[in-house]
Amino acid sequence: MRLPRPGFRTWLFLLLLALGGGLALLDQREASRPGAVPRDAAGEPDYFLEDARLTRFDAQGRPHQRLETPRLVHTPDDDVTRLETPDVRLRDDSGRRWLATAARGRLGAGGNPLLLEGDARLSAPEERWHLDTEALHYDADTGHAWSETPALLRQPPQRMRGERFDAWIHDNRARLTDNVRGHHPSTTPEDPEP
Repeated sequence: MRLPRPGFRTWLFLLLLALGGGLALLDQREASRPGAVPRDAAGEPDYFLEDARLTRFDAQGRPHQRLETPRLVHTPDDDVTRLETPDVRLRDDSGRRWLATAARGRLGAGGNPLLLEGDARLSAPEERWHLDTEALHYDADTGHAWSETPALLRQPPQRMRGERFDAWIHDNRARLTDNVRGHHPSTTPEDPEP
């Protein structure tokens, strides 16, 4: 007894089935895997984001703090968000722009205060001054930025060093204290003494 020979439709169906299976295997193989879940002494994170941009708004609904980072990790045990190479843009009550950067950062519980660590820099582009320090704190509720580590404040051609720095961005006020040393070049040539 001879078995019937498969027809054209049967061969076409089997060919399409094999082709679909092959494409499904290729698609699974090329799927990108997410990065490793970060581990921290503070415990297991409940979430982490890559290439994140965060914006905080003031009571009137205006954006006053923007933060960009390649990676942020939140741990629920201490309610802290850790940031890699954060880039921060601040607006004061007068609409002036302030810039801050660092190697790493940390947002406290509820998103405040912000701590920038490792080559932290605060700049006021309109006033043309820059502050370099190792650790910079910023309280978004009061607009107070401070450093308790040695700081270098530059407003070309002047520069000053001190052990502590405070700035109140809404008042456009800054203070350098404790063992302050500076270089302030003369703006006019001095008359020679007779």
